[in-house]
Amino acid sequence: MKHSRTESDGDLIRRYLAGSDNALKQLIEKWHIQFCKKALWIVKDADLAKDIAQDTWQVVIDKMSNLNDPDKFGSWALRIVCNKSIDALNVKNRARSNLEVYQYGQQEESSIYNENSDLKKQLRIAIKVLPKNQQVVLNLFYLESFSLKQISELLKISPGTAKSRLFYARETLKGILKNKQ
Repeated sequence: MKHSRTESDGDLIRRYLAGSDNALKQLIEKWHIQFCKKALWIVKDADLAKDIAQDTWQVVIDKMSNLNDPDKFGSWALRIVCNKSIDALNVKNRARSNLEVYQYGQQEESSIYNENSDLKKQLRIAIKVLPKNQQVVLNLFYLESFSLKQISELLKISPGTAKSRLFYARETLKGILKNKQ
């Protein structure tokens, strides 16, 4: 039986779960580029985006049988792409932070110590005190150069909420740093 290329995602998933490898191939052809584009929009690294898309397919294939409504495949799978992309950004930021801590330690060992590096150290410590949601917004805004609109879309919050979290994070940091001086 020949199947049309315009089959719905739900039909393709039901066929795949019934044993049709061709249905999975059609689903991948339909969605893979969108997965790559979504991941690229978030992580801004083409190679990493391709890896994220591949990892997403692994999760999708493993968990497809648990999908309650196969017709909502697109939003479900794109949410997996977003989550994997955010995880990748977090790993990247942790690596960058570890490098900064290492570099800071190297500077201290070689007796290069000034007021600016002390402020950076205090800032790093103060950021760790903030609630996680404020830390995420700060990192996305300042380290990853995302706009408030992009942050709101990425985190599935309103632009006002993103702006508010950024504002309160800044105010809290000002208070912490002011008390340290």
